[in-house]
Amino acid sequence: MAEAAYRVAIVGGGFSGAMLAARLAESGIASVLINDTTDVGLGVAYSTAFEGHLLNVRSGRMSAVDGRPDDFVRWLQTHRPELADPIDFAPRKVYGDYVRDRLATVNAGFPGRIETTVGRVAAIEAAAVYLTDGRTIPADAVVLATGNPAPAIASGEAGGRIIGDPWAAGALDRIAADDSILIIGTGLTMVDMIQSLLARGWKGRATALSRRGLLPRAHAATPDLAADLPADALTGPVSNRLAAARATTCASGWRGVMEAYRPITADLWASADADQRARMVRHLRPWWDVHRHRIAPRIAETLTGLVASRRLRVVAGRLGVVEADGDGVWAGWAPRGGGAQPPLTANWLIDCTGPAHSPATDPLTAPLLASGRAQLDPLRLGLDLDPSGRVLDAQGVADPCLFVLGPPARAAFWETIAVPDIRKRIEAVVTALSADVRAPG
Repeated sequence: MAEAAYRVAIVGGGFSGAMLAARLAESGIASVLINDTTDVGLGVAYSTAFEGHLLNVRSGRMSAVDGRPDDFVRWLQTHRPELADPIDFAPRKVYGDYVRDRLATVNAGFPGRIETTVGRVAAIEAAAVYLTDGRTIPADAVVLATGNPAPAIASGEAGGRIIGDPWAAGALDRIAADDSILIIGTGLTMVDMIQSLLARGWKGRATALSRRGLLPRAHAATPDLAADLPADALTGPVSNRLAAARATTCASGWRGVMEAYRPITADLWASADADQRARMVRHLRPWWDVHRHRIAPRIAETLTGLVASRRLRVVAGRLGVVEADGDGVWAGWAPRGGGAQPPLTANWLIDCTGPAHSPATDPLTAPLLASGRAQLDPLRLGLDLDPSGRVLDAQGVADPCLFVLGPPARAAFWETIAVPDIRKRIEAVVTALSADVRAPG
């Protein structure tokens, strides 16, 4: 095949990058997908080999392609018919198989439009991407789809009895069946680690610590209908919106309220000013996260059973100094309600605090910020972007050749983690790049 007249370099080969490459190929645009491993299409979320790690969204909503709502369910009907119930929660491993199969199918149907390269990106310039091994990849546009970074252990460097990256290969192998565990973080990563440990035959006890001690809420057994939100829940001061949303739960339930917010969250975030965004992040985010990013009912039942049997204790407070030796860990902490408490002790500490997004120190984005080619958003959550995902420079001008997609785009779109949100962002990037290809010159 002749060399493409226009080529996009996609940095990151997880779900966001792989499915963008597929949509670009279907739209007539060639891309090179750069990933640091050969596991293209999986990322952290779908690289698990454990089928007990379930999707947090019902299968009927997990199509990888915007406008094809039944794509995943139809794939299940062919490849895993026993899992094809659209209201159930399929294993994440199976979803990874679906993503890779879709990439392979598109690649076969449009040969030469998707190139994959294993390597690490060292720098991004105006017309090329440079890899750490010295290779240069020419590109007319670059899309940063680097996914979620590894967590940053709150107490310093990980090692010994402190497991800093629970997703690293073999991270849990040394934990014995009766060992006690201290988990920092009570969100989705903590839930995954508990599921993994139970599958390994773990019978010990765990203490999970987070600022507010909030666990992810559960989906209902059947899908919830979206509530009819009043105007006061959509406009005006944040405190008034919250009061209106709470009042609506009396009639429709909190799940119905969250379902109503789900398709318009990005629009509400985009229309909010810096002060409103700051208040939402500071005061509302922890409760939003546990209600918005829910878990499958059967996993919630497992957690409830562990709490009831006192094998899992959830505490609210701030982590203090952590010390570790050959036998275990010792962690000071300050309870949320105040007062002195004895230290938390365990055989192991697992950092489940989640991704450590830090554009100002990231080796790829820090040079962009330093050179003025990019700027942080006012809350310093991430790079500032325009509605299409283009990076804004220090003067607020969009770079026509540099995009951000997926979790790293949270500063601009807030909800950009779940597949239903990412696939919409993929279409926005494809539309923008297609317009660039058609533009004169």
